[in-house]
Parts: sequence; C-alpha cells; structure tokens
Amino acid sequence: MKSNSFKHGLAFVLSGLLLAGCESMSTVDETEDEFVSETPEEQAVNETSGAPEDAQVNAEAMAAQQAKEAAEREQAALREVRTFYFDFDQSAIKSESRAALAAHAMFLAANPALKVVLEGHCDERGTKGYNIALGESRAKSIASFLKVNGVSDAQLEVVSYGEERAAELGQTEAAWAKNRRVYIEYK
Repeated sequence: MKSNSFKHGLAFVLSGLLLAGCESMSTVDETEDEFVSETPEEQAVNETSGAPEDAQVNAEAMAAQQAKEAAEREQAALREVRTFYFDFDQSAIKSESRAALAAHAMFLAANPALKVVLEGHCDERGTKGYNIALGESRAKSIASFLKVNGVSDAQLEVVSYGEERAAELGQTEAAWAKNRRVYIEYK
C-alpha cells in the first residue's frame, strides 16, 4: 500500500512540475498583460497565415505597381527617340514612329510647362524653297499628331531648316534617308 501512495504522490508532484513548466512557456506576461514579442519564425508564420483575400489583394496591388513602373520605364525609353524619319518627298508620319510620338505626347500633356521645338529637315534634292516648305510640312505633321494626343499648341514651335543642317553628308540613299527627319528639341 505504501508503494501505491508513493506512486500517487510522485504523480501529483510530477503533474505540478509539468504545469509549472508549461506556465513558463506562456507568451503573456501576467504582470503586465502584454504579449511578449514573437520570434522571427513565428512572425513569418503569422504574416503568411492571414486570410487568402488579404494575400490576393496584396499580390494584385504589387502586380499593379510593377505594371505601372514597367509602363513608365517603357514610356521613358520611347521618349529617348527624338528623331523621326520620313520617306522621300513625304510628310506622312511612319507607323513605326507612332508609339514614340504618343509617349512624347503623354509626357508633354502631363507637363504643360514644357515646350518643344520641332525641327524639320530634308535631304539635298530639291530647291532650297521647296525643301524649306517640305521640312515645315514634316514638322507640322508631327505637331498635329501631338496636338491630337493632348499637347497644347502653346507648347509647340515649328522650325524648318530644309537641307541646311544635314545629319549625314553624302549623295547616297542612306545619307539622304538620315536627312529626311524631324527632331524634337525640349526647351
């Protein structure tokens, strides 16, 4: 019988020690009723175990921000293109120029204090008077595109240099093609 009471007493003492041990594992400071800071591992688990909706909203917001930043980088890269080329004896804007011109238009429309000079140029073929008129026509073509896309008329100045400021000297098609252009100069 003595051994049974010893076993019961030992069980009682061990139970008490076990409960006392569990008490010290609590994350609550009973004297101040505040939570003790979590370990980095516990924080990571708690942050990722939020509602699925929160995670989806955060992912969507992050994706939207990344898309916006990518679009801004693309627009900035397109604005780096400031020379627009034309076919022989033409002032029609080429289709490959439209994206870069649209980027300039968006930027100028968003910044109404900025102004640009549209410098029209031609190759050396044709008379001086004809080339001045063609250079002006090319610059006005660019100006019209920009205005249709939100740029104020007050932001634009059109100048024609005709054949006077050649980008490349020579009497080859490659040289002439580089001279048939409009350059956008920001003021």
